[in-house]
Amino acid sequence: MEIRDAVEADAERMADIADSPPDVMRNLVHDRTVRVAVETTDDENEETLGLVSFDARDATVHVTQLGGTGEACGRLLDEPVRFARREGMAVELLVAETDDDVREAVEDAGFERSGPGPRFEGEQTTRYRLEPSKAEQ
Repeated sequence: MEIRDAVEADAERMADIADSPPDVMRNLVHDRTVRVAVETTDDENEETLGLVSFDARDATVHVTQLGGTGEACGRLLDEPVRFARREGMAVELLVAETDDDVREAVEDAGFERSGPGPRFEGEQTTRYRLEPSKAEQ
C-alpha cells in the first residue's frame, strides 16, 4: 500500500469511497490537503483503498474526510497526526456511529472520544480528539 497526494484524476474513486459526487471530490483536492491509499493491481492499475483530507485552523488539524478499508484508514491517519505533531496542534474528526472500520482505526491511533458530534444525513456522529502531547508519542 502506498500513500500519496490525491490528484483530480482520483476524484471518481474517491467519490465511491466517500459516497459523494465526483465534483465535490475534485474541489476537495484543491481546497484541502488530501492523501489517498492506493495499491497497484496485477494489470498495473491502481486500486484506491482509502482517503483522508484535512486542514488546519485555530491550533487544530481538522480531518474533514476519512474513509476506506480499516488498514488504509489507519495508515492515512498518520498524515494529519504527523503534521499536527510538527506544529504542536491537536487533531479532531467526526466519525459516523455506523462506521466501524473508521472508528476502530481512529481509536487504535490513540484518539479519544470527546463528545457527540452533529448529525449528518440523519446519522449521529461522535467527535474524536488527539491532543498534542499524545500525538508526540
